[in-house]
Amino acid sequence: MASHKHDDSVSVVGILGSGVIGASWASLFLARGLQVDLFDAAPDVAATTNAFIRRAWPQLRELDLVETGLDIEDALARLTICDTAAAAVYRARFVQESVPERMPVKHAIYAEIEPVLRPDAVVSTSSSGLLLGDMQQGWKDPSRFILGHPFNPPHLIPLVELLGNEKTSDGVLEFAAAFYERCGKETIFVRKEVPAHVANRLQAAVWREAIHLVAEGVASVGDVDKAMRAGPGLRWSVMGPHMLFSLGSGGLGLDGFCARYGDSFHTWWDSLGSPRLTPEIAAMLADGVADEESGRSFEELVEERDRKLIAAITAMKDI
Repeated sequence: MASHKHDDSVSVVGILGSGVIGASWASLFLARGLQVDLFDAAPDVAATTNAFIRRAWPQLRELDLVETGLDIEDALARLTICDTAAAAVYRARFVQESVPERMPVKHAIYAEIEPVLRPDAVVSTSSSGLLLGDMQQGWKDPSRFILGHPFNPPHLIPLVELLGNEKTSDGVLEFAAAFYERCGKETIFVRKEVPAHVANRLQAAVWREAIHLVAEGVASVGDVDKAMRAGPGLRWSVMGPHMLFSLGSGGLGLDGFCARYGDSFHTWWDSLGSPRLTPEIAAMLADGVADEESGRSFEELVEERDRKLIAAITAMKDI
């Protein structure tokens, strides 16, 4: 994990939006002993957020992310459900925004909260599909507004992608990195803005070819998923592709690997597909996933995913 100087001045976090991402963030921040002030316009936000946190708590404890001596009731006592977005942020040193991925919704929230923010508050958006430059247009002063994009579910997956630009004040990204790392996250800095940032672009590239292989009849949905799960997915969970291919060089280094296998990769890249998610393709994929589910419910599959993620993260912690 990168080491950035911790700033323990964050004791209150504001959360805007309590869907799957926002509630997951709330669970993590509460587990780290922080006060959480949360706003979501949904009428049942208190019930759904509390239920999510109670489900997530044993997982956080298993990952050793719960502060020593803190129990679920103590944590929930630190959660305040607010009636407005402004009320959720006015005392927060750090704000995690996870409202729906629609620019008018984002800009409306920013216009509401900007007048009441602390001068030293940092606002970090979880957005995966919108550009920071476009979101900044909703601010009079965007200097303390950044991208802090997690991978779902944020209380389990360590990655957070950080992005600022020429409008971002000095030290803001570093402050955010230190805060996230204090909460058990691993951060990367996105140096140049591109759609979908870094990890989602990697994910999109793999899925594009996975769809192409199914659409061309090369393999079934289930076998493509199995090939990833039992093959490169396992390796990629312990090291990234550049390091792994360097290790595949027999000690020659990545430049030696490229010299040896470059022509093969060029041939493979030229043959990769560019499918579109037409209704027909989407139906084909959905049918394949239904076969793969084998009658298991959505809730059962989520529980299986999370159980395996926790087992993998726990197993690698001490290596």
